[in-house]
Amino acid sequence: MRVLVVGSGGREHALCWSLAASPLVTELLCAPGNAGIADQAECVPVRAEEVEALVSLARERRIDLVLVGPEQPLVLGLVDRLRAAGIRAFGPTAAAARLEASKAFTKVFCARRGIPTADSRIFRRSEAEAARKHVRTAPVPLVVKADGLAAGKGVIVAETVDRALAALDDAFSGRFGRAGETVVIEEFLEGEEASFFALCDGERILDLGTAQDHKRAFDGDRGPNTGGMGAYSPAPVLDEATLARVMAEIVEPTVRGMAEEGTPFRGILYAGLMLTADGPKLLEYNVRFGDPEAQVVLPRLATDFAELALATAEGRLGETKLAWRPLHALTVVMASRGYPGDYPKGTEIRGLETLAGEENLIIFHAGTRREAGRLLAVGGRVLDVTGLGASLEEARARAYAAIDRIDWPEGFCRRDIGLRALLRDEARP
Repeated sequence: MRVLVVGSGGREHALCWSLAASPLVTELLCAPGNAGIADQAECVPVRAEEVEALVSLARERRIDLVLVGPEQPLVLGLVDRLRAAGIRAFGPTAAAARLEASKAFTKVFCARRGIPTADSRIFRRSEAEAARKHVRTAPVPLVVKADGLAAGKGVIVAETVDRALAALDDAFSGRFGRAGETVVIEEFLEGEEASFFALCDGERILDLGTAQDHKRAFDGDRGPNTGGMGAYSPAPVLDEATLARVMAEIVEPTVRGMAEEGTPFRGILYAGLMLTADGPKLLEYNVRFGDPEAQVVLPRLATDFAELALATAEGRLGETKLAWRPLHALTVVMASRGYPGDYPKGTEIRGLETLAGEENLIIFHAGTRREAGRLLAVGGRVLDVTGLGASLEEARARAYAAIDRIDWPEGFCRRDIGLRALLRDEARP
């Protein structure tokens, strides 16, 4: 089977790593890929947003299955175009991708389907004054969200009325482009966040595991929000009883509702959850794997992921079963100093060759390029150092031991990934 992966980050490296291990995959391409992905796949210089060029590439190379990593090409309708061309694709149509593309759509959908989520109000730019009035009278903290995709910068947790008003001004002034033409203002939910992943073929659902990530840039959950500085899987806070509620109250009604409303969901459904005193509530949906969550979920999977992806695309998940390796996984993101603000590009990374072949250790690349025999950092999040172990503590120790052997003075990482979960375990009687 000839397979094309779309994207260039650590998530796409994890996808390529999984697919390269499958005996079903005879040829693997990635567009555009990165320096690490090039070890497993042929990298083709086509950007993820170039929908027509990707369809042409899939036709020319007689691709049997396309896996779409990032959200933007899904929202732009890449899967629709591929299917129209007779090419199987793993991912939702543009209509189904509205679950991520429009927070307002998802809020209205959840209300219609009785899915537990934060209470909210939706305002368009023409209703800016009404939105400000609502903020002045609503209890704080509040969460102000740009409706559309805003590169992870469109969600503000406002501790004060002034901060919430400033977030409204940012959105309605055009800072996020069209993504901010509509805003969702919702109550702040108390609890612990966790992530749940499901494979969906339009009707059937397979539990694809859990994870928890660390969004803030610095130790102790301080500093600005980022795309993610580390993650671990499974998430111990999601026990069997809670997972049963997530499936019954959130995921199953979503998949059933999307099908009944004529937009069946196929691909990865990623539920961002808040575990409140009243039970799990949906924070948001993503319609693709998380990054860096993919880097800890996929290495634990024992089932052939190529087989799962093909069954999902063909609507026959009922024929498959999931098996897991009895391991915990933890990944630490190494980022360029200055990220998520301005950071230098072209700095050299040394020492990765000393880690090659180590058992239960995987280095996923996110923002790298090879040039004249050197490995260079060319992005904000650059490497995902993933350790595996019989326990979370073992996986964590393995990841940090590897990081200590990487020579990259211009890089940094958090040193407390997974620590909260370990301290919680120690505190239990």
